[in-house]
Amino acid sequence: MKKIIKTLVLGALVFVMASCASQRNQVSNTQRPSSQRNSPPSFAQLLSQMDANEDGKLAQSEVKGPLQQNFSRVDSNGDGFITEAELENAPKPQRGQRPPRQN
Repeated sequence: MKKIIKTLVLGALVFVMASCASQRNQVSNTQRPSSQRNSPPSFAQLLSQMDANEDGKLAQSEVKGPLQQNFSRVDSNGDGFITEAELENAPKPQRGQRPPRQN
């Protein structure tokens, strides 16, 4: 009888742990809507992450990654800053192509 109770308790414990792990994965996947998971960040998100002097624009010295590599293409007026309008009108990368790596 004790063996059956131990088995049931152990089974319930395993079930609870598996349920918690599954729920944790669902929460992390739902933090960003599915429509945004594969889309680039918004201008507001970029500002919050990169706008060090909080002037509402992104200077080349502030940006990182693909945005830094393609800065001159995005900065259409050549003033050294990326505004929200310039980011929205920036050329979009072709699907399946990555920007060229710079060494």
